[in-house]
Amino acid sequence: MSQYQTSRIIDTSKLISYVTVVGKLTPLTPDDYMKLVRLAYEFRKAVLYATRMIAKGLNTNGILRKLRSMLNKAYGDSAYKIAKTIVKGCEFNGGNPRHIKVKKLFIISNGESSRFGNRNVRFESINIMKVKYPYDGSWIMLRAAFGRKYVSLIQDVVELTKEKKLSYGARIVFRDGRIYLHISIPIALYLQHFKRGDTSGELIAGFDLNADRINMVIVDRYGKIRDIMTRWFPEVTSHGFPKSKARTMRLEALAKLLKYAYHHSVGVVVFENLLNIKRRKFTKNPVANRKITKFAKRMLLKHGIVMAMKYGFRILQVDPKGTTHSREHNEVMKKYGLDKHTASAYIIALKGLKQL
Repeated sequence: MSQYQTSRIIDTSKLISYVTVVGKLTPLTPDDYMKLVRLAYEFRKAVLYATRMIAKGLNTNGILRKLRSMLNKAYGDSAYKIAKTIVKGCEFNGGNPRHIKVKKLFIISNGESSRFGNRNVRFESINIMKVKYPYDGSWIMLRAAFGRKYVSLIQDVVELTKEKKLSYGARIVFRDGRIYLHISIPIALYLQHFKRGDTSGELIAGFDLNADRINMVIVDRYGKIRDIMTRWFPEVTSHGFPKSKARTMRLEALAKLLKYAYHHSVGVVVFENLLNIKRRKFTKNPVANRKITKFAKRMLLKHGIVMAMKYGFRILQVDPKGTTHSREHNEVMKKYGLDKHTASAYIIALKGLKQL
């Protein structure tokens, strides 16, 4: 087993603390399946209740007491946290939190190292999971299967949790007739298994993330443009295009750009700081608004940060203000003959350069 410790590259964990690894679950018996389904229905009901109470501005302690009585303390606390996140997401998209609907079945349990990694969802072994059934105190038994590349990582997780040295968040999701397990693993441990390099380049790459393209501009320490690359995927914003396929195409495009940067002397990558934006900005253009609603930009950013960590890049985030629709943006377009997205990537790179 690899030693669970931090290293120089993990300084960027302030941006991303955990990485999600997905596996499949299969109940060992029909009774286990029925119990899991009932728990998922009750958990969803608790989350929906919490969103309504949070939207009404009710006291947090009162909501938690009700949720804990509906499930148990750990499930209740997890239901409250996810409900709070859902309400914030609804407000971010300009929706009304009182009209939130929760359609999919799921169960969430937060990590706790003193409880063998998680209070309600635990590894019995690398292939067996057990889930707490709060109504009679029993455990639901399930077979777990992860991709081959994650086997050694999961083995480390199992051993560390048995030693009470690691906690992980767990999400069980019912989708398309299957049951999936999402495990949130500390980025430090994840990178020990999936680090791809340790760059020593001196160039800076700025990235402009968009619904139908990703633009990258590489500059040197003097702000001179050394390279420009764009990956297009316009079909992903069309009506009816599968969200999962669109997500995969965006991630693949970003991965190719980061790999290119790594092999072309880039040591610093710069993204806009989108993680703290409280509300999406819509336009008067219905086509543009459709692109905005179909594009999980912050999710792509998080994946980009993790990808950059794998290569050992230094990661910077800059204020998005002025990177587009500004006097500086217009001047850059005219001076260098750049399109608006490439100009944005260039300004992002320059903002990062000023932080060095």
